Amino acid sequence: MRAKRSVRATDSRRPVGEKSSASPPRKEAVGTLLALLTAVVSGISIPLNKLFLVPLDPAVFTAVRAIIIGVVFLAVSRWRGIRAPAGSWKPLLVIALLGGALAFLLFFTGLKLTTAGRAGFLHKTLPLYVAVLGFLFLKERLNRRFLLGMLLLFLGTIAIYFTQITPAALWLDPQLGDALIVGATVLWAVENVAAKGVMNRGAHALVVQVARMLYGGLILMGVVLLTGRGEALLALSGGQLVNIAISTVLLLAYVAFYYAALQRINVSKAAALLLLAPVISLGTGMAFLGEPAPLLQLAGSGVILAGAYLLARQPSEQRGV
Repeated sequence: MRAKRSVRATDSRRPVGEKSSASPPRKEAVGTLLALLTAVVSGISIPLNKLFLVPLDPAVFTAVRAIIIGVVFLAVSRWRGIRAPAGSWKPLLVIALLGGALAFLLFFTGLKLTTAGRAGFLHKTLPLYVAVLGFLFLKERLNRRFLLGMLLLFLGTIAIYFTQITPAALWLDPQLGDALIVGATVLWAVENVAAKGVMNRGAHALVVQVARMLYGGLILMGVVLLTGRGEALLALSGGQLVNIAISTVLLLAYVAFYYAALQRINVSKAAALLLLAPVISLGTGMAFLGEPAPLLQLAGSGVILAGAYLLARQPSEQRGV
C-alpha cells in the first residue's frame, strides 16, 4: 500500500515550471482563432472601405484615417517608452512618404475605381515584389519553391488585370483601378524593405508604424490643403466621420488580432490563414455589391492563392533573413 501511495504521489506531483500538456493545444487553438478573425476583418474591410469611399475624396479619407491611427500608435509607443534610434529619420521618412502617404492614396483611389474582389487578390501579390526587392537589397535567398510561388503570383496578376469587366457605378474604370492597386502594392514592398532595414538597425516596429501612419497621414493632409481640397475636409458629414471611424477601428482590430495570433502560432500558419481574406472580399463584393467575377478572374485569383500559400509556408531561414 505504501508503495502504491508513493507512486501515486510521485505521479500527481508536477515539476516546478512544467506546463500542463493541455496548454499548448489551447494556445494553438486560440492563436488559430485569432488569425481567422484577422482574415475576416481584413476580408470585410476592403468592401466596406469601397462603400465608404463612394462619396469621399480618397485623399481626404486616407489622410484623416491615417492620422487617427498614427496618433493611437504614437500614444502606445510613448506609454511603452519606445523612441526612434538616432540616425533613423531618413528611412522613416521614406516609409512615411511611400508606404504611409502615396501607397495608401493609390490603393484607395484604385479601390474606388475597381471591384473589391479584384483589389483583395491583387493586394496579396505583395510577397512577389517584396521578394524581388529583398533579393536585390537585403541579400535574401530565393530557392526553387519560392521562385515557383513568385511565378504563380505574377501569372495570377496578369490573368486578373486582363480580365475585362463592364464598368459600372461602383467600378468606373477597373483596369486603371487595378493598375493603381498594383502600384500601391509595389510601394508597400519598398516600404517593407526599408522597414526591415531600419528594424535591423534597432528601430522598434511601433516606431515604424508611427512613421508610416502618423507622418504619412500628415504628408497627405498637406497635399489635401495645398491642392485646395480643404473644403472637402470641412464638409465631412457626421455619417462620413462615422464611416472613417469604422474603417479605423477595423484596421486597429486587424493589427491587434494579427499580433496576438503571432504570439501563439508561427508566422507561416498565420500568413497562410490570412489567405482567406481575399476570398471573403470576393464573396462579400459579389453578394452585397453585385460585383462580377468572370472565370478568368477566378482562375487568376486561385493562382494567386496558390502562389501566396507557397511563399507563406516557406521558412524565413531558407531566405537568409
